[in-house]
Amino acid sequence: MLKRWISALVLFAIVFTVTWFGDPVFSILIALVAAVAAAEFYGMRGLPRRHPLTVLGLIGVLAFIGVSHIDCSYAKPAITAAVVLPLIWLLLRPPARDSAFKLAWALTGVIYIGWMLSHFIPLRELAGGRDWVLLAVFTNIATDSAAFFVGSAWGRHRLAPRISAGKTWEGSVAGFIAAIGTAVLMVSVLPQLDSIPYWQAVVLGALIGIFAQVGDLTESMFKRSAGVKDSGTLVPGHGGILDRLDSVLFTGVITYYYLIFVVI
Repeated sequence: MLKRWISALVLFAIVFTVTWFGDPVFSILIALVAAVAAAEFYGMRGLPRRHPLTVLGLIGVLAFIGVSHIDCSYAKPAITAAVVLPLIWLLLRPPARDSAFKLAWALTGVIYIGWMLSHFIPLRELAGGRDWVLLAVFTNIATDSAAFFVGSAWGRHRLAPRISAGKTWEGSVAGFIAAIGTAVLMVSVLPQLDSIPYWQAVVLGALIGIFAQVGDLTESMFKRSAGVKDSGTLVPGHGGILDRLDSVLFTGVITYYYLIFVVI
């Protein structure tokens, strides 16, 4: 448990500092985290880091991070390249029964990590973007922490036993409530968000409380499919980078689109 707390504090300090100062270090961190997470994702299926599908997947992930600085219309050629290049490589190989599965896994990594995580770039560039990113991250941490500790202490009813045996309804409800409370608190204390009505903070907190847990379950589903417990060992007490990133992937997306379609 001590390793878990130390790792969490170190990661939080890095994210907070980089978010506070913004680009270029913010974008560099996003790209670095995306690359490591993608390598872990492909490694869960036994693809070495130098495997052509892993390399092409990493290129696709970083392409999404890069084009998020330019124009969303560039996402179309990025998606096209992410589909076509692995497909061409598979066509050049001897026919294999698992070719379709390998292609699907490669593309899933690009969309799941590259496309989802790239939303943090335009989110940071919005008016008040620094505080919005901090709200998303703080609220995500509160959701995960409350769900973990309440679920461990009082959880009795399994939330999704076929996907993750450790998650409970008690923990899920605690995470949901913590998300709402944290979002309201962030709007109260972050200077660039003081004009946001509290009802919008409640709605956004509720959405984060739901989708952060959806993200957590999604990665659990991938790990169960691959037959692994953790995505990696890079973060002591937590597993891999992807194990810490799973809910954040969904949190950034839901925060960005809520701001675009509701707040702004």
